[in-house]
Amino acid sequence: MTVERWTGNFPNQPYATITLCIPGVQGANQCATIDHMLIDTGSAGVRVLASALGPALASRLPAQTGATDDPTGGAPIAECTQFLSGYTWGPIKRADVTMGGKVAGNLPLQVISDGAYAVPSDCQSSGLGDLGTAANLGANGVIGISSAIRDWPLAAQRPLSATYYYCPSTGACKGTRVPLDTQVMNPVANFTSDNNGTIIRLPALPAGGQASATGELVFGIGTQQNNALPSNANIIPLDSDGFFTTVYKGGTFVKGAIDSGSNTHTFRDTAIPFDQWYRYTPSALLSLSAVLKSSNGATAPITVPFQVANMASLMAGQYAAHDNLGVYTSSASYFLLGLPFFYGRNVYTVLNGSRAGTQTGPFIAF
Repeated sequence: MTVERWTGNFPNQPYATITLCIPGVQGANQCATIDHMLIDTGSAGVRVLASALGPALASRLPAQTGATDDPTGGAPIAECTQFLSGYTWGPIKRADVTMGGKVAGNLPLQVISDGAYAVPSDCQSSGLGDLGTAANLGANGVIGISSAIRDWPLAAQRPLSATYYYCPSTGACKGTRVPLDTQVMNPVANFTSDNNGTIIRLPALPAGGQASATGELVFGIGTQQNNALPSNANIIPLDSDGFFTTVYKGGTFVKGAIDSGSNTHTFRDTAIPFDQWYRYTPSALLSLSAVLKSSNGATAPITVPFQVANMASLMAGQYAAHDNLGVYTSSASYFLLGLPFFYGRNVYTVLNGSRAGTQTGPFIAF
């Protein structure tokens, strides 16, 4: 995996390359190799821009059908996926996905912005921007490798606003329930081996950052000689939504996450100055700390140090890798430790219900 400036002004974007093929078919015109796919421990599932797939292959991937509320059972399913930075819209299709020699076969994934269906009003009115281009997304797609196996398990029980839809041949797409086996799936959970989680390894950075960084995305934890979970690892169990609790300067944030898909630390601190783009701009480097703990108190709290620099000044340069970027959010719930947290560490993400060593997921460790 690499961290580099690729399109737009996006630092701290960790990228990998994948190959997508029509299920069960290998060969010319049946596959596409797509680079600059964002590695994201904060979401589940593969999402790829139709423009990166190319119109021929995008149209030939089989459509996912079978929405619970679809009276015909044959209408294509589409999804509005909401991230903190915006939304992606597009149909769910199936493909064989190859990453580093591992294959997720017949995987349900999202094809972003193929133009087949109009964006539903509740997706557009979410207040988020459209991430449906490489310039807006900063990538050709997303490889979601969070602790979740399916992206929205609750959508199997009831229709969720701005989430899953079935799209009849006439009229607008309609919100729907979708069975778990038709939902977008974490590709690691689909592997036949080394499928209990991932490790991200990135080098420590010099002061001031560096132009780029090269690291490793490892599949499996405790399944091979090179991917054991250390006995002294800090382990933080996650709740059913993939979060833990963070305590910072006396405040409690119930949606804490360690998220490789966030290129900055994202948290609320009105004592730190920030600019019109909400980038923290302290006059000097700040050394801060937060306490991370499981939401149910099952493990001892862990205090982690982190730094915040003047992001506006750093972004005036062209370095891609920085370990001290932060942005302000007004949310009283979220506290995200983004890719800056990963530098100089091995970060382990264990899937829901999987075991790594003596521990059962979901949990994150470092």
